[in-house]
Parts: sequence; structure tokens; C-alpha cells
Amino acid sequence: MKTAELLAAAPQPPVQATPPNKVRWKPNVTVAALVERDGKFLLVEEDTSDGILLNNPAGHLDPGESPIQAVIRETLEETARQFTPEGFIGMYMSRFRRTRNGEDTTYLRLAFHGTVSDADPALELDEGIIRTVWMTADEIRAQPHRLRSPLVLECIEGYLSGQRYPLSILNVHDSVFSAPATKARS
Repeated sequence: MKTAELLAAAPQPPVQATPPNKVRWKPNVTVAALVERDGKFLLVEEDTSDGILLNNPAGHLDPGESPIQAVIRETLEETARQFTPEGFIGMYMSRFRRTRNGEDTTYLRLAFHGTVSDADPALELDEGIIRTVWMTADEIRAQPHRLRSPLVLECIEGYLSGQRYPLSILNVHDSVFSAPATKARS
């Protein structure tokens, strides 16, 4: 069932204001690259605490970078390929409990589609990345137990359904790229 269908079917809890002294919850923001070539999608095979799993080239948004810069960087680190974003697919959320420590974690994933160059043999893959693989959607669908997150397939399904937005939908203020100014006290 797709996210929109789940939301429509689920009862919506009332929205509550955050108490002033409570720590505000923040999801982990990640980016992901979807690259399709000849009917196959570029994935990375990575060694995780839950075993060897498949993922889109993906990773965390770092301070001082835009989501587009992050997806280009993460794709290069994980695949040794230069990613050229062509559009935005959507935002996806997932929540899970880590098996090793029981930590409850929520991810907000920003998914982009685009193209990649050939792999640069002079670059090493990021720590934990075993190799890159190209797989059809059916091959990916047949192995849900090997996916690092349900968002791997959900992003691919969004792409295959024609879900596309221009990169201009994302706006990043210049303040992201510099340290915030401090206010003078009088």
C-alpha cells in the first residue's frame, strides 16, 4: 500500500503543541539518488549491522550543504560516479527500531532522479559499501528482505509511476552556507 493510501485509511491523531521545556523531536534527513539505465536501477550493496543490504545511493544531509549538493556528494562517495540530478521525486518518511540497540529512528528522505558517469577507478567506495549493482524493479521487488529500508522500493515505485518535480521546487536560503550571525546585546 502506498503512503498516500495509508494516510487516507489511518485515523489522524490530533495535533498538539510542543510544551515549552520539552526537547523537540527531529527526524534524520537523508537524500537518495535514483538512477535508471536500460531498465535497471543503480543500487549499492552495503555491510550494515543488520547484514549485507541493498540501498539507493543515499546518505545524510550535512550541515552547510543543500539537498542537491548532498545527493551529489553521497552518490560519489558510495558509487565513485558523478551524479547529475535532473529532478525531484518526492519526500518519504520511514520509522524503525534498530536491532542492535532498540533505538527508535525516523528518516525523512529527499529522493532525486538523474544520471551518473562511469565509475572513476581512482576513487574508493565509502566505508561499508561493498559494491554497486544494477537491478530491475522486479529483481528489487523480489528481495524485500535485502532492502535497507522500505523507502528503497517506495522511491523506485514513485519514479516508475511518473512522479517527477523540477529541481526548482527546492529552495535553500543563503544562510545555510554560512554560520549564523550573532545578535549584539545592548
